This record gives sequence, structure tokens and C-alpha cells, in this order.
Amino acid sequence: MTYMNSFFSRNLETKGRIVRGVLASVLFIGAAFGFTVSVWLGLLLVASGAFTLFEAASGWCAVRACGVKTRI
Repeated sequence: MTYMNSFFSRNLETKGRIVRGVLASVLFIGAAFGFTVSVWLGLLLVASGAFTLFEAASGWCAVRACGVKTRI
């Protein structure tokens, strides 16, 4: 197994995936309000929500893959 395969391997359990899914929803809702303030703020929140949704769907956390231990 190469380093990149092990880097992108699943490292979240069900609880962590649910938390990230809820966080992605909050970011998308925030983006709807953010667009009224600034297009850049809205785009930043949409991009963050999309990445968080990717983490939830794939079961992979970028922070955990870098070696940081998270509580969830």
C-alpha cells in the first residue's frame, strides 16, 4: 500500500460522519446568508461545506489523516 492510499483511508466512525454531515448542513445554510453580505463569504462557506460533506460521505477526515487526534 502506498503512502497516499494509507493517507486517504477511512478514519471516521459513524458518529464522526454524522457530526461532519450536520456541520456541512450548517455551513450551507450559513452560505445562503453569507451571500447577502459578500459573494466571497458565500463562496468560502459553500467550499467549506462541500469539503466537509465530502469528508462525511467518504468517512475520511483531513485533520486526522495529518495525525491530529480528534475527540469525535
